[in-house]
Amino acid sequence: MGPGLRQDDDGKDCGGCLPMTPLRTGIISALVTLVLDQASKLWLLNVLDLAHRDVVRVTPFFDLVLAWNIGISFGWLQNDGQAAQLALMAVKVVAVVALAIWMARSHTLLATIALGLIIGGAIGNGIDRLAYGAVVDFALFHIEIGGHTYNWYVFNLADVAIVAGVAALLYDSFLGVPAAKAP
Repeated sequence: MGPGLRQDDDGKDCGGCLPMTPLRTGIISALVTLVLDQASKLWLLNVLDLAHRDVVRVTPFFDLVLAWNIGISFGWLQNDGQAAQLALMAVKVVAVVALAIWMARSHTLLATIALGLIIGGAIGNGIDRLAYGAVVDFALFHIEIGGHTYNWYVFNLADVAIVAGVAALLYDSFLGVPAAKAP
């Protein structure tokens, strides 16, 4: 092994590699979430040109549609006023900072990755709000029963990451290793 170089767990020279800590993994999950979310939105807006299409049928139960969400999750608190948008951004910034502190203090890999997913999704939707004044939503699941079509909320990859992160946090809190050790 050369001077100043470290070895990985297998004893191979890794050129000064840094260990993969839970925090590093959480940061990577946040970055991957953010990149995938923004790349999907940019592709749908600029390449597929979803804004100039009505509905793009992908499967009998899944369509791509463009929806601009000026509210919060599931379209709650719809308000396009500048003061409301600034308030939502302020809440989002505080939430991301609090989640990042929690992620830095997390003791389990699952919780750290889950927090990274939530942070990446929140930042992705925040970028939309800054760039477009609304969050870009595009995924629509639906089902037809007895001639009636039932639609789910229109959502995006950031929303999927946030929901998956919350589900993983719940799993980790109730069924994870620390929970198993509780009396």
